[in-house]
Amino acid sequence: MRVDVEIRQAAPTQGYSGRPTGRTERMGTTMQQHEITEVLERPYSRELLARDILRMAYVAPDGTPRTIPIAFTWTGSQVVVCTTKNSPKLASLRRNPAVALTIDTEVHPPKILLVRGTVELDVVDGIPEEYLRMNGTYDMSEEQRVAWEAEVRSLYDGMVRVVVTPTWAKLIDFETTLPSAVEELMAQRAARREA
Repeated sequence: MRVDVEIRQAAPTQGYSGRPTGRTERMGTTMQQHEITEVLERPYSRELLARDILRMAYVAPDGTPRTIPIAFTWTGSQVVVCTTKNSPKLASLRRNPAVALTIDTEVHPPKILLVRGTVELDVVDGIPEEYLRMNGTYDMSEEQRVAWEAEVRSLYDGMVRVVVTPTWAKLIDFETTLPSAVEELMAQRAARREA
């Protein structure tokens, strides 16, 4: 679904390096699919989408926000997280399928991928392959992995695949992109210096 948004050309902003970025501000919550794809295919985005854990924000039934860390898999077009069939977040996601995801690094300067999207819930018997894959980068010996998988298979008779389709994405790499508020402040500072 395409939502028309106001597009305004920001004053020539500068990236972290001080070079103008020619950035266009999008005043809305959705983007064209090709814009989302362009962001998600950047090298830093691909690195972040290969990580183990993201933080997912959603709205609880009482209207308050929740954020949880959760393991995930990137399929190339969607984010998949898996959860238990009795997870409290499922009632929230059924009521309001809008979510926001953050994947970031713990080094300076940080790399941050922000994604907004909508959720589809897929109840499956057994353990989804994505769940087994998403835990594949943890440092486990082969024996530990076999024991972990046996424990998982004995505990869950099924799971819910939470499939997130991105409707908006932004990469903040502090090289070519910054948080929009920081870019605005840098543009204001540059204007003051030129005055």
